[in-house]
Amino acid sequence: MKRLFIAIKIVPDSNLLKVYNDLKKKCYHSRVKWVDENLFHITLKFFGEIPENEIETITDIMEQTASGFGAFEFDIKGLGVFGSSYRPRVIWFGLHNNEGLKRFGNLLLDELDKAGFPRDRQNFVPHLTVGRIKFIKDKNLLREIVHHHKESFFQHVLADKITLYESVLKKDGPQYFPLKEVYINK
Repeated sequence: MKRLFIAIKIVPDSNLLKVYNDLKKKCYHSRVKWVDENLFHITLKFFGEIPENEIETITDIMEQTASGFGAFEFDIKGLGVFGSSYRPRVIWFGLHNNEGLKRFGNLLLDELDKAGFPRDRQNFVPHLTVGRIKFIKDKNLLREIVHHHKESFFQHVLADKITLYESVLKKDGPQYFPLKEVYINK
């Protein structure tokens, strides 16, 4: 069994890193499990534990979906939280001008669903998770930061590849190992 997910890797540029590092500094007194900037990604599908003999089916579907679709672009823009303002759980960067990403993500999820890998109960809402909140000391400060960056542009992304990753959970954080990269091309 392997713990798997499909994602688009995000290589952060200097602007995105500046905002991310500033966010970490301002939330210094809180307990937030920050995502390592080298592990930034947009999750398309999280599988959980999957038998190794099903990996080929998953990679075949990735290749079929990506073939003929064509690369797409989107913007990383805006900052938000999942959870309530009283109990925020996740800090994320938003994705805009992402119609291609949504179409591709939904097509991939539909094809995986047909093959026996069910869709999540929630709708596909692409985002870039940057922190998982354990405890927030100053919720007002977090609200102010989120409000300040609600419409801020951070980075433009060209998505031309998806990756099947194995996620290995370690004491100091997850490690991701690419098992298969598939280019999105016409």
